Amino acid sequence: MACTYTCRVREMTAFACVFSALILTCVMLQPASAKPGHLRVITDGNWEEILTGEWMIEFFAPWCPACQQLQPVWNEFAEWGEDLDVNIAKVDVTEQPGLSGRFIITALPTIYHCKDGVFRRYQGARTKDDFLSFIQEKKWQSIEPVSSWFGPSSFMMNAMSALFKLSMFIRHCHNYLTEQLGVPVWGSYGIFALATLVSGLALGLVLVFVADFVFPSRRFASDYHHRKLPAGQVRLLQQSEDEQEADGEEEDDEDEYGGKTEEWRRVGGADALRRRGVDLPEEDT
Repeated sequence: MACTYTCRVREMTAFACVFSALILTCVMLQPASAKPGHLRVITDGNWEEILTGEWMIEFFAPWCPACQQLQPVWNEFAEWGEDLDVNIAKVDVTEQPGLSGRFIITALPTIYHCKDGVFRRYQGARTKDDFLSFIQEKKWQSIEPVSSWFGPSSFMMNAMSALFKLSMFIRHCHNYLTEQLGVPVWGSYGIFALATLVSGLALGLVLVFVADFVFPSRRFASDYHHRKLPAGQVRLLQQSEDEQEADGEEEDDEDEYGGKTEEWRRVGGADALRRRGVDLPEEDT
């Protein structure tokens, strides 16, 4: 009995060793991938985190063949992020169109280096060793940084991000109208054209009201300023305006009567000359 029990224990031990060896082999043969938490994902909601510290950011798209080739290398590079004290991140431009416009992504994949809010575009080779030397040897210092006008936090890039988001929203609406509701393509274009016309008219009307309120026309300028002044000053201004109008009327009356008196004088002088000519004796004529 003891011999049989010993044999069974040996068989179970051998089976456990073989099973452990198989598991270890499978783990070793798995492709290298980034450790959990090493590769950060940047979105429109958390992109401001990259303004502090040092970052390497990849902009990619799932359908891009070059991005698919770079992904394993980028994952291996992300494993060194903790040792290099640098954050390795990626941005899917198909899911984050606002970031695509904010960074003006015109080619894929695009890699940016960021150090305390200063951005530089990486233009070197795309291997793990090149990425490591770029950080370790601080090669990014020789690259001219992106101008503050085109920085992701500038007003211009905020407007560009909003424009990209609007374009993506319009595209989703178009797909919904044509695919889900069955609206023809020309009908979708007509709806967007009408919406653009109505929104433009509404915006123009609002701007006219704002401009008329800020810069009132001359016809109502005096009344507008009078409403802004205290009651005493309004009374004084009204009295001065009335006095000026009265002075102007008196001047007009004086001009009118003065012209008439001159005319009367001329007519009277001509009559006097005629009378004198008639009263003269014949010898004098």
